[in-house]
Amino acid sequence: MRTHALFKVATLCGLLALAGCASKVAQPDKYSGFLGDYSGLQQTTSASGKPVLRWVAPDFNAAHYDSIVYRPVTYYPTPKPTTQIGKKALDEVLTYTNTKLKAAAAERKPLMSAPGPRSLIFRGAITGVDSSKEGLQFYEVIPVALVVAGTQMATGHRTMDTRLYFEGELIDAATNKPVVKVVRMGEGKDLSNENTPMTADTLKQVIDDMATDTTMFDVSH
Repeated sequence: MRTHALFKVATLCGLLALAGCASKVAQPDKYSGFLGDYSGLQQTTSASGKPVLRWVAPDFNAAHYDSIVYRPVTYYPTPKPTTQIGKKALDEVLTYTNTKLKAAAAERKPLMSAPGPRSLIFRGAITGVDSSKEGLQFYEVIPVALVVAGTQMATGHRTMDTRLYFEGELIDAATNKPVVKVVRMGEGKDLSNENTPMTADTLKQVIDDMATDTTMFDVSH
């Protein structure tokens, strides 16, 4: 009975630990430094219903601007390809991101190659693309469940979840000061195991959601 009780307590602790790790927004230890200043970011819900971290200048009014200068999204820092996330996939993810976000920005305001007095400058970066074993923290916390973890891995049932991290901002071209900052994490398709390579298709829905929110962005959301 004592063993059973200890197992129940360990299971509860593990579930609580897992819940703490299952946050849908990027945590501070995932900030890349691309934005420079992350103060003021608050968790909110995007127009498409996705959780994001965002800061908007109190006096920001989109009507005060008539054009956008789109600076292509980059990787920051430059990623190193791995066996699971190869260079081809990284290149395709970046190309798809720029195609979708540039088109979304163009739906909001005309795109210009150089800033004017009423321009917004967009700059953004993919700051992380990773994969991890679902439930890994759970099995790390509860040693007694390692047997279960081993069994799941042996039978091929332990999948890998995928994430894409993005940081972006809109800058007032006249003042060179940010007026909107966004940090978000999106979850892509699961990979069947750690030997399954990631492709651009794995993360396309995440990028599509970002484009949708760019088109639908409103300060009230």
